[in-house]
Amino acid sequence: MNTDELVALGQQLRVDSVRAAAAAGSGHPTSSMSAADLMAVLFAHHLRYDFDRPDHPGNDRFVLSKGHASPLLYSAYKAAGALDDEELLGFRKLGSRLEGHPTPQRLPWVETATGSLGQGLPIGVGIALAGKRLDRADYRVWVLCGDSEMAEGSIWEAAEHAGYEHLDNLTVIVDVNRLGQRGPTRHGHDLDAYARRFRAFDWHTIEIDGHDVDAIDRAYGEAISTTGQPTAIIARTLKGKGVHDTEDREGLHGKPLKDADEAIEELGGVRDIRVRVHEPPSVRPLHAGGAGTLELPRWDKGEQVATRDAYGRALTALGTARGDVVALDGEVGDSTRSELFAKEHPDRFFECYIAEQQMIATAVGFARRGWVPYASTFAAFLTRAYDFVRMASISGSGINLNGSHAGVAIGQDGPSQMGLEDLAMMRAVHGSTVLYPSDANQTAKLLAETADLDGIRYLRTSRGATPVIYGPDEEFPVGGSKVLRSSGDDRLTIVAAGVTLHEALAAADALAEEDIPVRVIDLYSVKPVDRATLRRAAEDTGCLLTVEDHREEGGLGDAVLDAFLDGRPVPRLVRLAVRTMPGSASPAEQLHAAGIDAESIAASARLLVEEAVVP
Repeated sequence: MNTDELVALGQQLRVDSVRAAAAAGSGHPTSSMSAADLMAVLFAHHLRYDFDRPDHPGNDRFVLSKGHASPLLYSAYKAAGALDDEELLGFRKLGSRLEGHPTPQRLPWVETATGSLGQGLPIGVGIALAGKRLDRADYRVWVLCGDSEMAEGSIWEAAEHAGYEHLDNLTVIVDVNRLGQRGPTRHGHDLDAYARRFRAFDWHTIEIDGHDVDAIDRAYGEAISTTGQPTAIIARTLKGKGVHDTEDREGLHGKPLKDADEAIEELGGVRDIRVRVHEPPSVRPLHAGGAGTLELPRWDKGEQVATRDAYGRALTALGTARGDVVALDGEVGDSTRSELFAKEHPDRFFECYIAEQQMIATAVGFARRGWVPYASTFAAFLTRAYDFVRMASISGSGINLNGSHAGVAIGQDGPSQMGLEDLAMMRAVHGSTVLYPSDANQTAKLLAETADLDGIRYLRTSRGATPVIYGPDEEFPVGGSKVLRSSGDDRLTIVAAGVTLHEALAAADALAEEDIPVRVIDLYSVKPVDRATLRRAAEDTGCLLTVEDHREEGGLGDAVLDAFLDGRPVPRLVRLAVRTMPGSASPAEQLHAAGIDAESIAASARLLVEEAVVP
């Protein structure tokens, strides 16, 4: 397209953004209008993409980080012939694929769900890193960001990571339209304020007028020709560009234009320009999945092994059997034991340093490219990246997360290092799987099962060594449990997992010596939970006692309660959990202080069966 044609295409994208928002009665047309010329030049001259084959390994990848500007993205899809005008005008309506913020669950051309600002660039970094080090393909990654989201810390985690990795296949386009939701942004139209920050992270920067299509064209060409550095194109634009009553005016964010017909006329009317997006180059197919035989590590009963050690060894074995498995860590690989994978498979290990948001975003980017990522850090530190986990679920992303050093059982390091909320937050994620193994063989088997599951998979591991209680050939289906103590005379049921399972077994043995038989259930699958076994235990024993190294809200106890929310009578349910603020102490002292050790469990059981001795 020549200059005039590019200008006309930009105007068409503005008009269609206005029309879509007007038809919906909601949306963000002004945020779309500012970036219309940037999008027009990208689609017409530089993007290489086959809309009929969104999984084509040579396709460039485009991420709309400012996801509220979805009318612009959908208008570009229409111009490219991927959808028609009728569908465009169904924007935001029930049953429409064109949601308020784009998601890959609805549209195959969308790389990742956006709308929680500050996530598009980090995930774009993950996709670009996959292109460089995993796919080894020549696709480029283009990310369109808004200037408001430049205030998010995750943007600068991404910027530093991309500069460090020399991702010259990555270009971010910053739409500096000066206005955020409630007024001016921090830096307004000071382009150099943004450029200085990107240059500090070793990016090549280009400052342009974001409404000069020739300048945009040259900037994109320069970005493509730049080697050794990612490129940031900082574009000065006007929000609501092209309509006098909206251009660069405050108070119009997230609102349809008051007089859409008048605005459309001012923009030159409805057009139907079709843009022919460049075909992607022919490249080799994506990596094949694993074809080897999985030989998991094995441990004998009675050995003392930390589940984190089992995680590292099992992950390494899985990586040997499957070439599509990759591992990421937040600079604690010597503690999570992912370093074992790094030593065996250095080409598929990614050190993300102390940047948990970027670590999860990278995993999401890898998963989008067809890899099977395992990301690990301390359970406590995953809270920092929880919004990325939430958005990954919205994307339908399949990622595996490992939270080690969970609970008060870590001992002397104190509460800042103790994951005490992780089960609750991971259970709350839509479609998630939450697993909490208690011994080495169980950890290895569960890790292997997670590789082929859908959605977010969370495996909780422990710091200290615990006895191996299961043989290496035992199976642990997701959604199951193990009944480890049982008789027809059981007075109550103790439900535990992980560290507290061993305390529960010790308590059960002590109670048995007092002729108080109790059932013990290993609820290793916290979500989905084994409802059938729990209901049977409730019917048989009448009382359930849950014990967890976690806060009482949202963890194991609530998972057990979920088994009885179908209208049937709820059994007597008592919970032992961490209710105080821990300090520094030995692991045994921590468990006792929290009231979740064997002695505390036994004492509670005696009270529940009315066997306590009254002085």
